[in-house]
Amino acid sequence: MKITAANIASVRGLLREAEPLARYTAWRIGGPARYFATATSAAECAALLAWAAHESLPVFVLGGGSNILVSDAGFPGLVIRNRAAQQRVETRGDQAWLWTETGAPTAGTARRLAGQGYGGLVWAEGLPGTFGGALYGNAGCYGGDMAQALLRAWVLRGDEVEEWPAERFAYAYRSSVLKRQAWPAPAAVPPVILAAELRLFRDDPQRLAQQMRAIAEERKRKTPAGSSCGSVFKNPPGTTAGTLLDRAGLKGTRVGGAIVSDKHANYIVNTGGATAGDVLALIGIMRERVLREFGIELELEVQLVGGQA
Repeated sequence: MKITAANIASVRGLLREAEPLARYTAWRIGGPARYFATATSAAECAALLAWAAHESLPVFVLGGGSNILVSDAGFPGLVIRNRAAQQRVETRGDQAWLWTETGAPTAGTARRLAGQGYGGLVWAEGLPGTFGGALYGNAGCYGGDMAQALLRAWVLRGDEVEEWPAERFAYAYRSSVLKRQAWPAPAAVPPVILAAELRLFRDDPQRLAQQMRAIAEERKRKTPAGSSCGSVFKNPPGTTAGTLLDRAGLKGTRVGGAIVSDKHANYIVNTGGATAGDVLALIGIMRERVLREFGIELELEVQLVGGQA
């Protein structure tokens, strides 16, 4: 989208300055955004991205706020909270397709579709966040992931919306070409996924509901209470980060208001007043201990936002 006087005016009506980001993140941590706006449609999102490019501002697109750690200093550009959530389902016999804007909630959509007799996203029951973040990072759990579900997506790059087949994302474990590639200046505005088409199939609603109940119970059993981002580290080959951290005796380790959960050692919980600095210091302790004990260097799953080391 090219910037015009008309859409500059429309964008300015959406902007807020110095908006604290902690309220929008699962960890309840994060300083202010220089500019902040909520987009309720793909068109609004595109207009905001065009304005940011015109102003030479870095951009971060925020979904549900899970799986990110925002700097205590905040973000020096524009944060767009994506709430574009239009959806439709097309069917042909037992096959079906979901078209969705990327601000729609992943778990809520999976639950609603299962109730209507559509399978394909049952594994996403309880998965926090929105489709944008899930597609960007190849979110997955309980035997499924976005790499399996995605057919194609519509990605805004510069002024053009491009249709990407699933193969172009070059998905790997909790990763995609978008997540792996740095977008340095002058490309302050990275490609943004606006919408996607996912494969579904017709199935018995009662059977799907039973599967989702089992996943929900298992997730509840494993997930600590309190404010956390989900898994902090990716699982190394042949084992899990939680197992290594537990064996290293890290449960209960605390820095400031941040503590390694006693329930699951790959979770850091904000017990109240934790800062990004506390979490980063605790991450450093966890990594160093596992490297010393097992010779394995843990890789972050959580994304650092705002120029943190």
